[in-house]
Amino acid sequence: MERFKFLPLLGRILIGAPFVMSGVSKLAAYSATVGYIAAVGLPVPPLAFVLAVLTELGGGLLLLSGYRVRAVSLGMAVFCVVTAMFFHHNFADQNQMIHFLKNVMMAGGLLQITWFGAGAFSLDARSSRTVLRTGSLGVN
Repeated sequence: MERFKFLPLLGRILIGAPFVMSGVSKLAAYSATVGYIAAVGLPVPPLAFVLAVLTELGGGLLLLSGYRVRAVSLGMAVFCVVTAMFFHHNFADQNQMIHFLKNVMMAGGLLQITWFGAGAFSLDARSSRTVLRTGSLGVN
């Protein structure tokens, strides 16, 4: 399994990069995004915009770097399910059904990251190695 230790990194890239792209696109379209949020009836659309950008752009970058991925991926999984329920709940529209299922699938992938962690090529793994080395020095 040692030769496949790059797979968690690849998985984090494949799930994190679309979040980063979505967050950047929201930044480029503030008015349209806030209008869409208001159209679905969420309270305080500007605050929801900020939370969405922080979750998508910030969370995506944290996933890519592999920093604190267990907490980040859990929060992002909740975000995916909530956005599916509020923005993609018209199952009579096939496109909305596809987006709903996409969000549910992303939540599933994020929950896998929550359980299994960031993997070998991550800031989380690097910091745990540093802690282990520091801790072992104190034992001797």
